[in-house]
Amino acid sequence: MMPSTTASRWSPAGIFGLLEHPSYPLVFMRFRTNTLIGLQDYCANLRLASLFRHLPGAIVECGTWKGGMIAGLVSVFGTGHSYYLFDSFEGLPPAKEIDGERALRWQADNDLDNCRASIEYARSAMKRAGIDNAQIVKGWFENTLPGRRIGGGILLLRIDGDWYDSTMCILENLFPQVIPGGCVIIDDYQCWDGCAMAVHDFLSRNKRSERIGLFNDRVSFLIKRH
Repeated sequence: MMPSTTASRWSPAGIFGLLEHPSYPLVFMRFRTNTLIGLQDYCANLRLASLFRHLPGAIVECGTWKGGMIAGLVSVFGTGHSYYLFDSFEGLPPAKEIDGERALRWQADNDLDNCRASIEYARSAMKRAGIDNAQIVKGWFENTLPGRRIGGGILLLRIDGDWYDSTMCILENLFPQVIPGGCVIIDDYQCWDGCAMAVHDFLSRNKRSERIGLFNDRVSFLIKRH
């Protein structure tokens, strides 16, 4: 049965409270140097993901930095799934006007770092999580995602592409491969204008009726409809 998306089921007073797992903060502590996500958001990602662990398919993250979030997801889904990590490992591409003035200003102020990280961090994090065969793909999304086929379909797609073009590229190439009832987590939906607009534009262009939910007032997501 697909999880309900009514307010009562997704609120802290509903199913969220029943799924509280004391080990999740420990998972965060294990991978905290490999993630830019704070404790509460990190645990909320794990709790949301746990609602879908009964489904088959691959776990895919686009925009993985040092791999700390998807390595944590192994604690939810275990070693029986395939894991795919896509990242340039060279930082973010240039923000554009559609991404908003705040995004342009942020990137100008963070040009020296710009979320760069060696691929070795992600590989090490996945090995510590017990995954030796993770598919870690280096390169810009427009070069690595077109034509990419995920065997068995995608159970959970975690989008952390920040900008409009990156988010749109992920959705165009991977959303069709998400299984019905699968989950798409949109990390930057509440943060960057370009990401939110890309999600809206994609759904509208493809006449999709999925709703954007907010889990525990922290994690934006949608469930792919049949």
